[in-house]
Amino acid sequence: MSSSSLSTTPPPARTPMRAGPLIMVLLGALLVSIAAGLAFGGLLVSALAGFQRGGQFLTTSTERFDYDSYALTTRLQDVQLDTDEGVLPAGIATIQLAATGVPSTEAVFVGVARQADVDAYLSSVQHTELTDVRTDPFRAGYREIPGSSAPRPPTEQTFWTASASGTGTQVISVDVRSGSWAVVVMNADGSQAGVVDLQAGLRSSLFAPVGLTMLLIAGLLVLVGVPLILIGANALGKGIDPSLAADENRRRGLPEDLHRTASDDPARDFLAHPARLTGYLQPRLSRWLWLVKWFLVIPHLVVLWLLWTACFVSTVAAGVMILFTGRYPAGLFAFAVGVFRWTWRVQFYASALGTDLYPPFTLARVPDYPADFEVPYPSRLHRGLVLVKWWLLALPHLLVVAALTGAWSTTVVVIPGSGDVVRTTAPSLLGLLVIVAGVALLFTARYPAPLFGLVIGIHRWTYRVAAYVFLLRDEYPPFRLDQGPEEPEARPRATAGWGTARREPPPPPARPPGL
Repeated sequence: MSSSSLSTTPPPARTPMRAGPLIMVLLGALLVSIAAGLAFGGLLVSALAGFQRGGQFLTTSTERFDYDSYALTTRLQDVQLDTDEGVLPAGIATIQLAATGVPSTEAVFVGVARQADVDAYLSSVQHTELTDVRTDPFRAGYREIPGSSAPRPPTEQTFWTASASGTGTQVISVDVRSGSWAVVVMNADGSQAGVVDLQAGLRSSLFAPVGLTMLLIAGLLVLVGVPLILIGANALGKGIDPSLAADENRRRGLPEDLHRTASDDPARDFLAHPARLTGYLQPRLSRWLWLVKWFLVIPHLVVLWLLWTACFVSTVAAGVMILFTGRYPAGLFAFAVGVFRWTWRVQFYASALGTDLYPPFTLARVPDYPADFEVPYPSRLHRGLVLVKWWLLALPHLLVVAALTGAWSTTVVVIPGSGDVVRTTAPSLLGLLVIVAGVALLFTARYPAPLFGLVIGIHRWTYRVAAYVFLLRDEYPPFRLDQGPEEPEARPRATAGWGTARREPPPPPARPPGL
C-alpha cells in the first residue's frame, strides 16, 4: 500500500463516551476507594484489638520532660457524654499514665483531676503547661505560668480522681469521663524543678466491634462497587473499536496479533512492540503556560484517579478470565487501553509539555490530538503467565522505570536551635528533563528536539511495561529506549549487519492534522 493511499485515508471518527456507563464506573470506583480505606482502617483497628488481649495497653514511647517550676501540667481534651454519671461503661476507654522520676530514686507524683480543681490548686504557683508534643524527632512545647507561692504537697490533696506517688515508676489508670481534665506531674514533696520520664497508654473494648463494623461496611461497598465497575467498563469498552489497531498493523505490513518474535522472520531484526505510544511536538508552544498546566489538569486527575481504581478492579477480573479461558474480555480490554490513552494525553500536556492543546475527556481515540496510545487486541493470552508476569517477570523493568521516573529524598536534621527536621526531595531523571525543557521554553520559546525525544522515550518504556503488568499483552517489553514521536518500525536485518537483502520498512503513519 502506498504512502499516498495512507495520507488520503480519512481518520476514524471520534467516539463519544456514553454517560450512563461512565457514571457507573465512576460511582463504582468511588465506592471501592471508600471500601479500601475502610478495610485498611478496619484491619488496623482489629489488630489493635488483638494486641489488647490480656489487658494490654497501647502505649506511646517513653519520653523525658524537664521543668524548672513546681509542676508540669497538661490539659486533656473535653469529653462530652450523655450518661447520668458522666462515665462510660467500664472498659470502654481507659487511659494509663506512667511516670518515672529522674533519677529513679527521686519520688515523683502523677495525678489526674478536674481542670477547675487543678487551676485552684496552682492559682498562685509557678508551673509549666505542656502545650505541644511532636515526634520524629521528639520535641515538647511549654508555656510558663508565673506564680509567687509554693504549693502544698500534692499527696495531701483530696480532689485527685486518680494519683500515685513514690520512687520508681508510678502508674495510674482512669476511665474516660466527661468534662475538662488535667494531668499533673510534680515532685512528691512539692519542691521546685524536676525531670520525669512519661509514657501514655490507651485501652478500649470498642476496637473489636468498630474494626468488625468497618470491615463489614467495606465488604458491602465492594459487593456494590465491583459489579458497577465491571458492567460500566465493559459497556464503555464496547464503544471503543479494538479493530482500529489491527487495521493499522495490516496497513503497516505487520502481523495483526504481533505474537511473532524476531526469529520467526529471518528478514527482520525485530518487530515493533505492540504497545504503541505516539506524541508529536507542537511547533509553537507558550513560554509560560507550562507553569500552570498542573493546575489546569486537576479535573482530569480527579477523574483519572477513579478510572485507575476501576482499571485495577477490571484487570483483576480480566486476570481471572485469562487464567481459565486464555482470553481478555474485549470490552474490559478496550476500557483499560482507553484509561492508558487518557492518562498519556494528560501527561503529554502537563508532564511532557509536548502540546498546549487541552486534553479531551474521553477514553476513545482522538485523531486530531497529537498524543495517542494503542494496543492491538490479542487473540489469545498465556494462561499461566498471568500469575507471574505482573510482578516477577516485570521486576527488572520496574526497577529501571523506578530509576527513570522515581524521586529520591534525603532527610537533614537541624540539631541546633529548634531541632526541626528538613526533608529535601530531588526530582527524578524524567522530572529533571521536563524542568530543563520548561526553562528552555520560558527563555527561548523552543523545546529542544533531542530532549523531547528522550522524554518521549522514557514515557514509551514506562507504558510498555505498564501494558505488560496490566496483562494487556504477553510480549515481553524490550530493554530499549526508543525515542522520537513515533514507534520504531520493524527493521530489516541488513541494517543491523546480518548480511541479508535489504527490505524497506513500511511508511510511517500520517501525523495528526495541523502538526
